[in-house]
Amino acid sequence: MCTPKAMQITIKETARMCGGKLLCGEPQKIISSVCVDSRQAQPGSLFVPLKGERTDAHIYIPAVFTAGAAAALTQEPVDGTTATGALISVPDTAEALQKLAAAYRRRFTGPVVGITGSVGKTTTKEMVALALSARYQVMKTQGNQNSQVGVPLTMFQLEPQTEAAVVEMGMSQFGEMARLAKIAAPQFAVLTNIGVSHIENLHSQEAILREKLHITDGFVAQSILVLNGDDKLLAGLRGKTPFRTVFVGTQPWCDYRAEAVRSEKGAMHFVMAYHGGRIPVSLPVLGAHQVTNALAALAIADVLHVEVPAAAKALSTYEPLAMRQQIHQAGHITVIDDSYNASPDAMRGALNVLCSFPHRRVAVLADMLELGSVSQEAHRHCGQYAARAGVDVLVTVGTEAATLAQGAAQERAELPVRVCQTNAQAIAALKGLLHPGDTVLVKGSRGMHTEEIVSWLLAENC
Repeated sequence: MCTPKAMQITIKETARMCGGKLLCGEPQKIISSVCVDSRQAQPGSLFVPLKGERTDAHIYIPAVFTAGAAAALTQEPVDGTTATGALISVPDTAEALQKLAAAYRRRFTGPVVGITGSVGKTTTKEMVALALSARYQVMKTQGNQNSQVGVPLTMFQLEPQTEAAVVEMGMSQFGEMARLAKIAAPQFAVLTNIGVSHIENLHSQEAILREKLHITDGFVAQSILVLNGDDKLLAGLRGKTPFRTVFVGTQPWCDYRAEAVRSEKGAMHFVMAYHGGRIPVSLPVLGAHQVTNALAALAIADVLHVEVPAAAKALSTYEPLAMRQQIHQAGHITVIDDSYNASPDAMRGALNVLCSFPHRRVAVLADMLELGSVSQEAHRHCGQYAARAGVDVLVTVGTEAATLAQGAAQERAELPVRVCQTNAQAIAALKGLLHPGDTVLVKGSRGMHTEEIVSWLLAENC
């Protein structure tokens, strides 16, 4: 990835900001973008070579200079006499990238909103940015660049015209959120929920909550944390935080509360009750979980002095991102593409969307990864939930999902279930299962590549 040409800092400033030493090159030359992919280097770029499991990107430093890059970081001994651009020596290129991003972010004086949670981070980020766009020029995380590399690169997208920033922040290991908080320094934050994603590494939901709360490490007196009041663990924080906290959800005590929630013609409709009164809201997506995401977006908009009716109007134009509950009409069937990722909470939400459709409902569900010791129980419970929710046909894909099939069969022995190991087997099974008028949900963890099934469904039926 290479950031847009939004920056204007000298090589000398860059070396100081990242704690490095300029080995060679012109100190006053301008850096206008940062990249970690050598193929995206361009004139004005700073190349940050990262060491991966398979490749040490330092080998691409000559290539980026050939492409016109202005400078490169290095943690390896190099011969600066052969370099055609500036070289900055640092102890660790990944840490230097984060230091540089943190220093660059401190130049921005507008509000920064951090978004985290086990499920719904990207969707909530998109909704918050959309709601804020009713008043501000907003910079937001592109896609799901929410990692130890993605968040720093996001910071470099801040431009002189940026008035507010919305930054998605993800973590899967102890200590990661604290590092991201130092980089992004959000003064406002949204915590969507606490599920079991990454519980293999973090061991318990309580530990996940503690880690995600590090998003508030840089909070100041005016900071506000927005929490999902329908989440049991988050609701337990009422009155227990050292900073202002507002709750969104359906509970009667929530500061921003959804009432009269209904789905109709592919959209969610509700009334938001809040301190300013009551306002109708319409979202062109399905799923009760989307209502909570929208409430968080409207709460942040209200906190940052956006007129709530204007923010609600902006949300009425929301469009889901690729592979996130996108609904396609493919010939005589409807396809719900939710293939980007999966966790137990997200799986249940997707099943609710599927079962809101009136015709024959086919669920294609693949492994949910990184669940550790709770994996079998989580898959079994999701299978039981699918059977109770009203799925008419269930196709599972993968080793772990076989337990999901068992849970469904335990709940409803007559439910037609096909157990597959691969996407190719699932496609073969679907060829003999699908009828005109069916609605098909496809969902699984990113590593299962269930978008292959979606691609076949769309190609086969369009």
